[in-house]
Amino acid sequence: MSALLGIYRAVSTLGAPVIDLYLRRRMARGKEDHERFHERLGRPTMVRPEGSLIWLHAASVGESLSMLPLIQHLLDSHQGWRIMVTTGTVTSAALMAERLPEGAFHQYVPVDRLAFVKRFLDHWRPDMVLWSESEFWPNMIVETAARRIPLVLVNGRVSPESFRGWSRWKSLSRRILGGFDLCLAQGDEDAERLQWLGANNVKCVGNLKFAGRDLPADATELAALRTAFAERPRWLAASTHPGEEAIIWQAHQTIQRAAPGLLTVIVPRHPERGPEIAQLLIDAGARVARRGAAETVSPDIDIYVADSLGELGLFFRLCDIVFMGKSLVNLGGQNPLEAARLNCALLFGPHMWNFPAIAEHLVACSGGETVADGKALAVAVDRLLRDGTERQARAAADFATAEGGVLDAIMAELEPYLRAGR
Repeated sequence: MSALLGIYRAVSTLGAPVIDLYLRRRMARGKEDHERFHERLGRPTMVRPEGSLIWLHAASVGESLSMLPLIQHLLDSHQGWRIMVTTGTVTSAALMAERLPEGAFHQYVPVDRLAFVKRFLDHWRPDMVLWSESEFWPNMIVETAARRIPLVLVNGRVSPESFRGWSRWKSLSRRILGGFDLCLAQGDEDAERLQWLGANNVKCVGNLKFAGRDLPADATELAALRTAFAERPRWLAASTHPGEEAIIWQAHQTIQRAAPGLLTVIVPRHPERGPEIAQLLIDAGARVARRGAAETVSPDIDIYVADSLGELGLFFRLCDIVFMGKSLVNLGGQNPLEAARLNCALLFGPHMWNFPAIAEHLVACSGGETVADGKALAVAVDRLLRDGTERQARAAADFATAEGGVLDAIMAELEPYLRAGR
């Protein structure tokens, strides 16, 4: 065991009171599930199903949603297997409850204390583990590898920020990443970073996000909102983060001068921010309706705050122009492919370092546009409202569906490990 791993284990063990206080505070803020809190301590709330079990871990909403096509493919091709999906957030748990197919179920991932990890693994005894993207918990990964359970990183990603952080602890990253039997990277740059940090068997067969399905939308709600929105010019700011809503309101005011009746729809990344966002905009002079409060989108409403869970597919269908949030603030951007698949013209800020290759290719094929700030955002939305979105939306959709074979390529890499895990 490396010295750094030993220190990490000691801190995570001796720090039990601090960890407990942290979790209790999260629960008080609604960030932990009171009914299923024992799962976070490695105490399951259900019996292990009989037969072969694949455990797939995804950090949160985006990662878990991107895994749904793989989950369905695994269940279709391996009859009798069950899949346990773990995440760490209440929001992702709610979405998985709605969208996981028959044969798959959700549990919360335990906190990365060795006692919790061992309790979790002793109960579930997975036959194979698929680890999604970039959340590397040292105790969980090292202990899983020590039990000789086939362990594969799927759609592996290492952001520039994470790479800088792990580079300072390379002996620990080598110990963690060395536990994976196979690492399937999202792109060539991710593959290079994973290798440098200590992963052994690294391949790049494509980004699983390209295998995503169209986000769902309730037909009744879609019809009702089409009626409410009428023929008003409109655009959508999707998955916004703090600091962006004020910029969006300023852009709205500029665009509105040439587009009377403009409706701006804001879908915050975290729905619980809805009341806060609405109050901020009202204080700034906007007329606001909140979906979370069942408020009507009357003709005089400027901003519709859609603070609901799992309804992005609804608003991508209602708005042809989409700005992807988390990109005007330096947080790395959100996945634009979901909007692209639904024929939206895409805009995003300069901070897309979570999706650099996707953003670069969207711009190159004229399916997306980078806007430097709020003024540039207003100019771009105004132009698209005037000139139409068809060409840009078509280019985005063509790009989003261009790598349809990535799921088959990933499955081909997984098959030897699936056979070994039986």
